[in-house]
Amino acid sequence: MIAEIITLGLFLAGLGLCIFTGIQILYALLFGLACFSLYTLSRGYSVRETCSMLGEGMGKVKNILIIFVLIGSLTSIWRTCGTIPFILYHAMGLIDPRFFVLCTFLLCSMMSFLTGTSFGTASTMGVICMLISNAAGLDPALTGGAVLSGSFFGDRCSPMSSSAQLVCTLTRTDIYTNLKNMCRTCPIPLLISCILYVALAGRETGAQVDSGLLALFRDNFSLHPATALPALIILGLALFHVDVKYAMGASIAAAAVVAVLYQGAMPADLMKSLWTGYRAESETRLSSLLNGGGISSMVKVGIIVLISSSYSGIFSRTRLLAGVKSALQRSARIFTPFGTVVVTSVLSCAVSCNQSLATILTCQMCGTLYPSKEKLALALEDTVIVLAALVPWGIAGAVPVATIGAPMVCMLYAFYLYLLPVWNLLTAFYHERPKAPVPASHS
Repeated sequence: MIAEIITLGLFLAGLGLCIFTGIQILYALLFGLACFSLYTLSRGYSVRETCSMLGEGMGKVKNILIIFVLIGSLTSIWRTCGTIPFILYHAMGLIDPRFFVLCTFLLCSMMSFLTGTSFGTASTMGVICMLISNAAGLDPALTGGAVLSGSFFGDRCSPMSSSAQLVCTLTRTDIYTNLKNMCRTCPIPLLISCILYVALAGRETGAQVDSGLLALFRDNFSLHPATALPALIILGLALFHVDVKYAMGASIAAAAVVAVLYQGAMPADLMKSLWTGYRAESETRLSSLLNGGGISSMVKVGIIVLISSSYSGIFSRTRLLAGVKSALQRSARIFTPFGTVVVTSVLSCAVSCNQSLATILTCQMCGTLYPSKEKLALALEDTVIVLAALVPWGIAGAVPVATIGAPMVCMLYAFYLYLLPVWNLLTAFYHERPKAPVPASHS
């Protein structure tokens, strides 16, 4: 038990040091990798077995890495082909700074519900809303928080969401029963979030769109209606429940054709931009607004994913987290089952840096707290699924924030993501605490 405490303590200390000193989280994750590997070796496992555990964890994120490549490509080619300039050009005249942040939250919520993916929402609707916000001079942290909140609205409750499907698999519940239950716990947090976005955006009374930007887009891009086709393809395929990878791939292919036919892009330059991102050739003002995207922008996040996911192999095949699990089981008698799930979720997200792994760990450690499988599923959806996005070094939050180019402080403005567990924690204390104590785990 002492070895486990020391190992986890060193890792958390490394994370804390990086957070408070501004050192890149990547170094803390590498330090954690070394700590966990040394722990495994000290438990009698060979170097080969330890490497096998790490490889086992990394092998679970192949699908995520493919999505990263698609996101990087999409965010670049939508700029190059004129999709984003087209939408910006026609949307800027409709902006009312008082309600734009609220609209951002609602639009991203709608998009994420249709597609079931937070990453896909951030890379499409989120990028567009962020660029409009920058053009209007709105607070990027506030807009970024609205994008993050909206992106995870559907990640939690869309029938197409891989997170929702994972919870169903772990708890052996029905997806539509879970969705019906989720609809009962979110209205109050959703309403409060909307009110906060309107109230805080009301301070931006001086923000407005520079009309010169409209001429800038007209002069540098063909704004033919066909340039909207890549965005329409994403929305259309989402309505038909097409896998997000195929939807993004189809949009990228259509955008490539549009870029060549309507923007005069050369195929060689187009291929290069998929890696480097969009780069305006001469116009400084345009470059400050549109430059970005590309597969290269996702490399750092991809490395973080690989390192953090490698932990899961060690966690699943050693007893590193056994003591934590035992302590959390006992705490349910004091803090209510839901309160214990909240604490477990925070710890799991902080240690695993991965929403899927955190969900698995939380379910493993809290599976005996609820007699009903449906209540356990609801508790997971109201905690770990959304809280994962509030960990700065975690994949769930770092990827959307990096994709839209928002400051990390935007997580403080992702109101829906922490109002949801806070509201349900308050109701849990009212409904759960007076009841009989939770039985101790038999595991």
